[in-house]
Amino acid sequence: MTYPIGFALRGFGRYLPASQQPSQSLDSLYGQPPGWTEARFGITSRPIASRAETSSVMAAHACREALADAGWEEEAFDVLVGACGVMEQPIPGTSVLVHNALGLAKSGIPCLDVNMTCLSFVAALDQVSLAMKAGRYRRALVFSSDIASAGLDYDHPEMSAIFGDGAAAVCVEACDDGPAVLAARFKTLSQGKDLAHLRAGGTGVRIADGFDSLSQAARFHMDAFGIFKAAGRHLPQLMADTVNDAGVTMEDIDTFICHQASAPGLEYMRHLVKTRPERVVDIFSSCGNQIAASLPNALYVAHSDGRLTPGSHALLVGTSAGVSLGAMVLRL
Repeated sequence: MTYPIGFALRGFGRYLPASQQPSQSLDSLYGQPPGWTEARFGITSRPIASRAETSSVMAAHACREALADAGWEEEAFDVLVGACGVMEQPIPGTSVLVHNALGLAKSGIPCLDVNMTCLSFVAALDQVSLAMKAGRYRRALVFSSDIASAGLDYDHPEMSAIFGDGAAAVCVEACDDGPAVLAARFKTLSQGKDLAHLRAGGTGVRIADGFDSLSQAARFHMDAFGIFKAAGRHLPQLMADTVNDAGVTMEDIDTFICHQASAPGLEYMRHLVKTRPERVVDIFSSCGNQIAASLPNALYVAHSDGRLTPGSHALLVGTSAGVSLGAMVLRL
């Protein structure tokens, strides 16, 4: 596909659960002294969804805020795209549940789901931009909503301490000049397929396998260091190639919007950025790793903070289970 692709971010929305779990409660849960969780993992608090705050409920709130921010009517878009790392249910997909929650049941507006785990949001923006380039859509509403807390194993602090819940959404629109996707690249290294997994919810582990097998498969497992090592080896080159494709330099990037994987991951990103490390948006300490919703939540904060000024450049970048890597350069 030939770049640039005229593509403007018109509206932003987010939803954070009402309950914030402070790190001190995790200290007690892990049997550790006060301050241990924050010192080790960089978490001060994290949002935790109640059972009433489902993925679709949170997403619908974020979508409504994005629509209001864009000034769009409820049905004034061509496609609704779900970009969640973990689905609310296997069939139908989360996008259908959100479609219904938004009152679109009789609208006929198509919806679909894109899943690249933690990179789902960037992958969705990529697919939407390509469809806009082809003339398929003019306007799209894209959301990510994830409840990491549903599958955490608290016997393993290195996995259970760093995740949070939440949702975010953006309204995007094709345009003829100005804002654009300048470049995008993705890379998958599937030898890392076992470094992060949640095996229940599909056809791999079944009811016939017994409750114990199903219960164990419903817990998230991750080798955080293994993912960090695998991704870190390839991420600098992917970022450099994407920025080069965009016809800009790292110094031209005004805002780095990253998947909020971990405190060390964000520190590594600041190391890669080198100059003006404050360009890296960091919301990890108060939100944790929100899976696919983490990157658009960081995008929302960047917008709210006034960082996404017209004509500036942003690099969306992250890693995901698989192991996959992705980067996208936007001109705002």
